[in-house]
Amino acid sequence: MKVDYKIVQQRRDDIMMIIQKLGSVSVKQLMNEFDVSEITIRRDLQYWEDRGAVIRYHGGAKIIQHMVNHDNSNFTNDRYKHAIAKHAATYVEEGDTIFINTSSTALLVAQYINKRCTIITNNAKMLLAKHSPQISIVLTGGELRFPKEAMVGDFALNNLSKIRANKSFLGCGGINSESGVTTAIFSETAINETMIQNTLGSTFILCDYTKVGQTHNYISGSLEEVNYLITDINASDEELSHILEVNPDIKVKKVEPLNSSVIYAEDE
Repeated sequence: MKVDYKIVQQRRDDIMMIIQKLGSVSVKQLMNEFDVSEITIRRDLQYWEDRGAVIRYHGGAKIIQHMVNHDNSNFTNDRYKHAIAKHAATYVEEGDTIFINTSSTALLVAQYINKRCTIITNNAKMLLAKHSPQISIVLTGGELRFPKEAMVGDFALNNLSKIRANKSFLGCGGINSESGVTTAIFSETAINETMIQNTLGSTFILCDYTKVGQTHNYISGSLEEVNYLITDINASDEELSHILEVNPDIKVKKVEPLNSSVIYAEDE
């Protein structure tokens, strides 16, 4: 079979971006991400080792420090995000009122809900998000901050303070055993805190494996306030065990990534 070298090079470039973002990566992670064989991934890693970009070790590879690229804006985890969102949507019950924050993963939850419910969100992107006509969307209002199109400030907080949700589905910048749930954006911290505090039922933290074990400057909530952590199969078991040591009651769900073809079909 003829090899399409453009596809091969694109995969290798994507692999390089993942290694730059994480610092190191396992062969298993990359096999899951790209749905290719172990030998294919090993060849791809050999390609980058031959160019002096990575050092291979048994079961994976790590970045050579001078090759770190801090601009990873093209890196996406769509297959993982969709899988996490799809699983999270199964917890929504008929008639629920739910909070969703500005997380791109949390935003996707609306796409997979097929029940009558109300979504309260400070994410202006929800206006264009795919969702069932059974869902009522309520925006918090507030000062609009780009590029995330987040609604923040006193106006948004005042409106949220008057609402109690059955469940909250929140993304984060990072979650770990020491800092809890964190974000890199100060103006969203109070919004996330209020959503957690005003949730009558369960709080769900949604994050792909790149967020597990990470921490940012601003704390949105403690681990004691988290009921469910939904992540993917590549999340570090060691990091998750540290989180469970702090709060053994957190229910951790690790989901398989969706196939790209499935995501494309559902987005049509």
